Amino acid sequence: MPIQRKHTMYHSTILDADPDTVWATIRDAMQILEIVSPGDLDVHRDVSWVEGGSVETVPARYDFRLTLSGKVVQQEIAARDEINKTQSYRAVAPTSGVASYEATIRVFPITNDPSRSFFDWSRTLEIAEDADLSVVEGIIDIMEKQTDAVRDHFAQTAK
Repeated sequence: MPIQRKHTMYHSTILDADPDTVWATIRDAMQILEIVSPGDLDVHRDVSWVEGGSVETVPARYDFRLTLSGKVVQQEIAARDEINKTQSYRAVAPTSGVASYEATIRVFPITNDPSRSFFDWSRTLEIAEDADLSVVEGIIDIMEKQTDAVRDHFAQTAK
């Protein structure tokens, strides 16, 4: 499928963990990056909070390096709602052909199964006119699999 200049994605899944357990993990950018990109970045070396950011701070900036392009990605937690278990983040600077990026993750309870959660992840990427489309396609391919990685992580911890 050809890449559009404004590319939107939406993924959702059921997780084998209660909403509080899921939220405690995914609200932390360092933990979610470790779950969704273990082969794509060295999270222990290449991911860090910067400019005084932390898991408890909003807004909070963090940087990581993409193995795919070698470029540093600068993102920030832009908003968080602890009660509704929603967090939005965005790119601070363009990189790897992505001119802008915004995303929101949300965790919902499942009324008839409180030990499980509904998780969704929406994203919008604006692709730069001069982007190397093979790099952008690689980034999108990685993103396409990330919700499954979250699902698999909580399935493993539930055993």
